[in-house]
Amino acid sequence: MITVRIPNQTIRCLNFVNGNWVQGSGERWEIHSPYNGKSIGECHASTAKDVSAAMDFAVKAQKVWGATPIKERTRVLFAFRESLMRDHEEIAHLKASESGKTYSEGLAGLMKGLEVLEYALSLQNIDTGGKLEVSRGVTCEYRREPLGVVANITPFNFPAMVPMWTIPISLALGNAYVWKPSEKTPLTSMRIAAALKEAGIPDGVFTVLQGGRETVEAIIDHPSIAAIGFVGSSSVAKQVYLRGTEKGKRVLALGGAKNHIVLLPDANPEISGAGISDSFTGCAGQRCMAASVLLAVGDAKVIDPLIEKTVQRAASLTLGKDMGAIITKSQVEVLRSAIDRAEIEGAKILLDGRKAKAPAGCEAGNWIGPTILDNVKPGSEAATTELFGPILSIIRCADITEAMKIENSSAYGNACSVFTSSGVHAERVIREATTGMVGVNIGVPVPREPFSFGGIHDSKYGHGDITGEHSLDFWSNVKKVTQKWEKQADSNWMS
Repeated sequence: MITVRIPNQTIRCLNFVNGNWVQGSGERWEIHSPYNGKSIGECHASTAKDVSAAMDFAVKAQKVWGATPIKERTRVLFAFRESLMRDHEEIAHLKASESGKTYSEGLAGLMKGLEVLEYALSLQNIDTGGKLEVSRGVTCEYRREPLGVVANITPFNFPAMVPMWTIPISLALGNAYVWKPSEKTPLTSMRIAAALKEAGIPDGVFTVLQGGRETVEAIIDHPSIAAIGFVGSSSVAKQVYLRGTEKGKRVLALGGAKNHIVLLPDANPEISGAGISDSFTGCAGQRCMAASVLLAVGDAKVIDPLIEKTVQRAASLTLGKDMGAIITKSQVEVLRSAIDRAEIEGAKILLDGRKAKAPAGCEAGNWIGPTILDNVKPGSEAATTELFGPILSIIRCADITEAMKIENSSAYGNACSVFTSSGVHAERVIREATTGMVGVNIGVPVPREPFSFGGIHDSKYGHGDITGEHSLDFWSNVKKVTQKWEKQADSNWMS
């Protein structure tokens, strides 16, 4: 039995332009639920002409919105939060039905997005610039100003959370916002746009443009776009970054990951077993924070009982109830083939998700169960490639030095965790991990606001982080003002 209410009729998915719902003039496609394969939506892509028309409205609207005091802008965001909270159950079911998440995961993603919204609401009180008398009769101050029109391109796996990383902060800072959701999960974008419209967002300040690659390129290329945020695979993130920066735009593009967990012999078995399992099976492994490599340190007699806790936890999960579906059938085949190749290369399968059964009534959906591969070789596909599914690869390590050498060799740099009872060992992993985020006895080390989210190396192209305090300078400019009004009796080098 599944936990998600799937729409029983096709939803017409539209663009949101200048406060109105309009259909894109490009090609049509259907949205199929990963749960049962049935069509739940239809959509038309936005052409370059559609993008250009929307930009005209956004540019005009931003001038008024940017001149509006931040305390008035945040009143709209307060109402936006109330609307999302009122309809949170319905939104969670909708986003889960199109992305393959369980209901609880759909709700959790929305709640995380609301945390960012709450941080954005606090900016009216905490981001007050600053003014100081730097010399007799001379003051210097900061004034934060919007960039203008900004854009964000988001992935399928978090239809609400990832866009909510940037929508509230961008709008609070006075920008007009253009959003291109994933073509695989466009339905949630309509609910978020409807909530902002109900909250009183001025026409043109918030825009949603459905589409695929052509739409993305038209948005990046448009001269009115000042900054671009992106979350997706590293290969596409790099393309977006290069295309945008070549045109002189500010770009922050978050890419993929191959996150490592260091399991030490002194780890608490109850904490580590659940933490590691939940990390690689949560969201069916379709998230950049999923653990995909377990670096098991030490003698097998000591470490195997800890590994068994993870196996037991993962094996107990019921598809459709505890773990959701894979986004497409083609991705299921990618995962199955990767497991096949790992087995041929000598990996021992401790848990085989290829044998898992789909939930009753959802046999036509996209399903694969949790899979745990043991004795994976460093440098192999299972050890280095982001598979984006519920697959955990175990690499045996003699000591922590070997484990950190393997972690450091990864091209990615998103997250690393360690499970241990030793503060000394934990601190060593924190110090030596070549990642932007580190967890201690936490399988998914996602910072909570106001601490910012972001990796390094091939997990990020651009500077800064996409949320929290370190996102503010990306979505705005800081103007420095120096003033003097009276002649002073004495003088120094500044006067």
